[in-house]
Amino acid sequence: MKFVDTNILLYAISKDQAERRKTNIAIELLEAPLGELALSVQVLQEFYVQATRVSRGAALPPRLAEDYIDHWRAFEVQDMTVELFRAAVTSSRRFKVSYWDAAIIEAARMMGCDTVLSEDLSHGQSYGGVRVRDPFLSSSAR
Repeated sequence: MKFVDTNILLYAISKDQAERRKTNIAIELLEAPLGELALSVQVLQEFYVQATRVSRGAALPPRLAEDYIDHWRAFEVQDMTVELFRAAVTSSRRFKVSYWDAAIIEAARMMGCDTVLSEDLSHGQSYGGVRVRDPFLSSSAR
């Protein structure tokens, strides 16, 4: 199973022509069969906040953002727990990343994912066995 970071969801709904290639890649990724992708409550929260942000060029109406979230809940979703919080705090210190990035890494680990799909973390970096893959890099760099 691969873990999906928030930026994948945001690109999937983007109407920006400059992001069209990333949008197509994100949509293709999210068409994976159930059981192949996972995400977390944190990712869904971040999506909602960013997608509905008024200062965003093409902000979604809250109800539409909720509809997307309801659709993506078909994937495995890691709840926010005290155990996840504690693991993220530890990983944040260990790997010198933000708490929020560490929470993504640890949610992936708790779900048994060996890969996090993200353009926000360092492509190819392994965080204690959870490796980051930027799906938007050219195919030769993937």
